[in-house]
This record gives sequence, C-alpha cells and structure tokens, in this order.
Amino acid sequence: MATKAEKIVAGLGGLDNIVEVEGCVTRVRAEVEHRENVDDAALKAAGAHGVVVMGDAVQIVVGSDADRVAADIEDMM
Repeated sequence: MATKAEKIVAGLGGLDNIVEVEGCVTRVRAEVEHRENVDDAALKAAGAHGVVVMGDAVQIVVGSDADRVAADIEDMM
C-alpha cells in the first residue's frame, strides 16, 4: 500500500513534475513544472482536506503532519 507521501506525489504528477516541496504547519507546498499534470481529485483521495492552486504553486492541506509528509517527499526526490 502506498504511503500518504507517495499518493501525494502521484497526485502532483510524479516526481519529475515536482520542482520544490516544503511543509508549512498544515500544508504541503509544492512548485510543479506542469500544472495540467496535477490531479486535484487524486490529492483529495490521498487525504488532502483541500487543494489551493496559484499558477505553478500547489498547496495541499493535509493537517498537522504536513512537515513529515513534505520530508518524506523530499526523501523520495
């Protein structure tokens, strides 16, 4: 079974689509190469409470484990 971080990576369009990622209190913030590869529904299915997109910046609201999830994604990169 895929981890929350792996599911979020998939929802962001894969590791090749992620330029940068960081945790911020309750959100995982990511900069992506191609916005059209981001699947909002997959991110919500991965456990996101919400998804906010501004250009190539994506904020995934995951709750208090955002820093851990972001660190797990960074480890995969």
